[in-house]
Amino acid sequence: MSDRTVLHIEDNEYNRKIVRQLLSRTTYRLLEAADGEEGLAVAKRELPDLILMDVQLPKLSGLDATRLLRADPRTANIPLVVVTSFALSGDDRKAMDAGASAYLAKPYSPRDLMALIHRFLPEN
Repeated sequence: MSDRTVLHIEDNEYNRKIVRQLLSRTTYRLLEAADGEEGLAVAKRELPDLILMDVQLPKLSGLDATRLLRADPRTANIPLVVVTSFALSGDDRKAMDAGASAYLAKPYSPRDLMALIHRFLPEN
């Protein structure tokens, strides 16, 4: 088992299940959070190696959570991929402005997601 950890912050259970199934075939350890506040708390407590962040989250938006993570020296340099279904509306630019390392538009292919994860977090 790898000691490399991916935190997936996503309120949609179906989307979490897809990522859970994808990463179950890898050496990554997966942490999950269902809203922005929980995601922020898990990120600060666990200091994952990579964060996958949905934009539309309850309690605290993904963009606001991203800004708060970037403002904290302990989490500022963790690669963070914003996953958005609103890439056409300019959320991709907003995500990068908030401090995202990259963004991925929904719907995405499992292959594209894994390629992005491997780009920031090569498997051992």
